[in-house]
Amino acid sequence: MTERAPGEASAPAAGFTIRRLGPGDAPLFRALRLEALERHPEAFGASLEDEAAQPEAWFAARLEDSAVFAGWQPGAAEPEGLMALALPRAAKTRHKGLLWSVYLRPGARGSGLAPALLAAVLDHARGRVEEVRLSVVAGNDTARRLYERAGFTAWALEPRALKVAGRYFDEVLMRLRLVAD
Repeated sequence: MTERAPGEASAPAAGFTIRRLGPGDAPLFRALRLEALERHPEAFGASLEDEAAQPEAWFAARLEDSAVFAGWQPGAAEPEGLMALALPRAAKTRHKGLLWSVYLRPGARGSGLAPALLAAVLDHARGRVEEVRLSVVAGNDTARRLYERAGFTAWALEPRALKVAGRYFDEVLMRLRLVAD
């Protein structure tokens, strides 16, 4: 496994540039994260109001605590997508990584950027955790198919996991084992 430091680009997949963000990328991360929360509040446990109130240093700290990857389409100046991996520090849970902050701008959907970002995150996870977990809003079939193609399987449904503007959303909990039992 090759350690990829923040700021170091991975080999382009299908012409995409995938790069792990570092603390210096906090403004870029903040802008894309807030865009995601604004456009799809039902897809995230975090709220736009809570995160918009945070200073840039808060976003920099999140980039230090998690492996956050951004993806650029060929020739694009701005990233078109994000995916992050949280690695718990607690001894009893550090075998499970958590995929979070998955977002693609509308123009990048269907382009192949999502699988390229997911591959970068899973490559980073291998050798660090035994499995990666995620939650996806029930009914987001496009995202669920992406995860299933990568080998994730559903293991539970959390009813009423999120409440957004008075409406409840169920979440499908999924996992991908990276090591054999």
